Amino acid sequence: MMDKLSQLRAMTAVVADTGDINAIRQFTPLDATTNPSLLLKAAQQAEYQPLIEEAIAWAAAQSGSNEEQTALCCDRLAVKIGYEILQIVPGRISTEVDARLSFDTQATLTRARRIMDLYTQMGVAPERVLIKVASTWEGIKAAEILEREGVHCNLTLLFSFAQARACADAGVTLISPFVGRILDWHLQNTSATSFAPDEDPGVQSVRRIYHFYKEHGFDTTVMGASFRNTGQIEALAGCDSLTISPDLLAQLAEDRGELTRALTPQSASGNSVRALGESDFRFQHNDDAMAHEKLGEGIRKFVLDQIALEDQIKARAQQGVPA
Repeated sequence: MMDKLSQLRAMTAVVADTGDINAIRQFTPLDATTNPSLLLKAAQQAEYQPLIEEAIAWAAAQSGSNEEQTALCCDRLAVKIGYEILQIVPGRISTEVDARLSFDTQATLTRARRIMDLYTQMGVAPERVLIKVASTWEGIKAAEILEREGVHCNLTLLFSFAQARACADAGVTLISPFVGRILDWHLQNTSATSFAPDEDPGVQSVRRIYHFYKEHGFDTTVMGASFRNTGQIEALAGCDSLTISPDLLAQLAEDRGELTRALTPQSASGNSVRALGESDFRFQHNDDAMAHEKLGEGIRKFVLDQIALEDQIKARAQQGVPA
């Protein structure tokens, strides 16, 4: 019998949740996703040091304050890493906008357009890039505008059904509902000490979103993310797409058991649903304590990792970079 990773590929687009080029080469995913936390880890690897040096030198040649040059350097590095990954994967790379802009639509637009310009300068076609934006109301509105401009978006840090509805209304290309972080919250805030895969609240959240999208004919891709174990992945087999860490990809590749499809596309009913307005979105999202807390926490963590990456770049720049 085939291993479970091979079986999963037959029913779901498998995406690597890593910036590690060696892991991407090993597991040959369709796409890859990155975020500030993954870029911070990647920056420690020897093979990325020339990219860091190039990004620092390039940013130093641009006009602007030291802070502006650091931001440029971070965007350049993210795009350079994305470019290298695109030499391996046949599909798309997701590159994230600075999480500090999560509540500023115009600033998100400016940063996203700059990232796309950098990819264009490297000869990367727009359809091979997904701009990652946090699923705040402001982020979703920015993504709606970007999609109309032909920039495809991946709405991340998605925890509530309200976020999923608003993303579908906005016509975004892809959403990343976070399975593992939803489970984390329930383990920390309820009396439960474990959940069977089918009862896992993160799994149930993605299933609800998936069925809603298929029932009403939304084209937005559902990509489950942030997994804690392979049981969660198997319980979502058949989902449009799943982004999986190298450790869990390895476990699936070593497992020769049978993988049963859990999700199957349904024919759209054609029943339209009222678009979710801002006040309803904010109330429904904030009424979900888990989603409200995890979105804020996720943004804060990404900001901290972004700042840590910037600090490394500043220290490296001060030491001097070979020309």
